[in-house]
Amino acid sequence: MALSEQFLEEDLHPIDIVEHLAEHHDWDFDRIGDDQIAMAVEGQWRTYSITLAWSHYDETLRMVCSFEMEPPAGRENELYELLNKMNDQCWAGAFTYWANQKLMVYRYGLVLAGGQMASPEQIDTMISAAVLSAERYYPAIQLVTWGNRTPEEAMQVAIAEAYGRA
Repeated sequence: MALSEQFLEEDLHPIDIVEHLAEHHDWDFDRIGDDQIAMAVEGQWRTYSITLAWSHYDETLRMVCSFEMEPPAGRENELYELLNKMNDQCWAGAFTYWANQKLMVYRYGLVLAGGQMASPEQIDTMISAAVLSAERYYPAIQLVTWGNRTPEEAMQVAIAEAYGRA
């Protein structure tokens, strides 16, 4: 049965759909409010914190997938160069580093203007793409920050698709 079949008769809030998906996948989650949910999704390299929030103002379902990271002093320029190279390969979503919070972040916004509804498959794909992207580039990030490799060298490990679960 497709994920959306169980929602055919219902007009659910996007965060309600995310909550059902989290239960379906057995992810730890916390419904922070009516318009926000946070969860932990285990990958091969680490557990990722994923937050989804619905904005009524611009009708956008925003997702932030993050993990803690504190690069050694003096490697920030190489990290930002790597982020540019990573983002050149990401067609949906983008990576950024939040230095104050010491978080590597993958962000994506699903615009649902005009009263559109997100399907469970769309949201599940959105979350899976975030985890798979983080898994794909995690080794490259580690090589640049801790292995003193150049961004070009580190990107060579990100050429192959990552295998994990989301």
